[in-house]
Amino acid sequence: MNNRLLKSVAELGWLNALIYGVARLSRRTPIRLHRYYFVAQRVATNPARGGWGRAIQVRPLSVLGDVPWGYPRPLDVVAERFRQGGHSLAAWRGDELAGFLWYQFGAYREDEVRVRYCLASPHSAWDYDVFVQPHLRLGPTFSKLWEEAHLRLHARGVRWTCSRISAFNPDSLRSHARLGTVRLGSATFLAIGRWQCMLATQAPYIHFSFNAASIPQLRFNTDALEHAPRRESLCHPGQP
Repeated sequence: MNNRLLKSVAELGWLNALIYGVARLSRRTPIRLHRYYFVAQRVATNPARGGWGRAIQVRPLSVLGDVPWGYPRPLDVVAERFRQGGHSLAAWRGDELAGFLWYQFGAYREDEVRVRYCLASPHSAWDYDVFVQPHLRLGPTFSKLWEEAHLRLHARGVRWTCSRISAFNPDSLRSHARLGTVRLGSATFLAIGRWQCMLATQAPYIHFSFNAASIPQLRFNTDALEHAPRRESLCHPGQP
């Protein structure tokens, strides 16, 4: 067992490390393998605007024309997000795009695989694709984006924001754990060409899709979290 494998097992757990290894070996084939955790984070009722990072300005991107040159996402993907009703906040350091995040209400169709995430509660939102430029990741950009996002979500009566995390990304798993996220479930997707199989911890649990029109829906209801006992943050990635 080499050092890379040992590190993957330590960071991800045996199950995720095994699936990740298969996913890497399949990169040059038509096979794609993804595994996600779904988590919820309570929206701050009084988000504080810290003094750190005064050089970072956060503004919304409202239409495709607002997207700057060099934006690190394909324009057709961005256009589809706007078509679905997505909202985006962009952080700027002078004229440089420092980072961005996206959020959406009601439902969101995943970019990477065929699945639609549905939110049962009107007091919840879906956040996704949080990005900070690599050379700015030790600075205040991430915090400034989340401050503004929480202010806007709280103003709309949102109490919980949900998201999916790749089970193969230990940095993201750790950062979400520090935020105090609550685990909602997980799902694994195996795709070969147009065929896709989903195994999830919630209904419909198993779904086979043979074309682009067949899209499973995963439903999340954060209202149950309001009255549930306080739960731990995201557990160790290796746990089911």
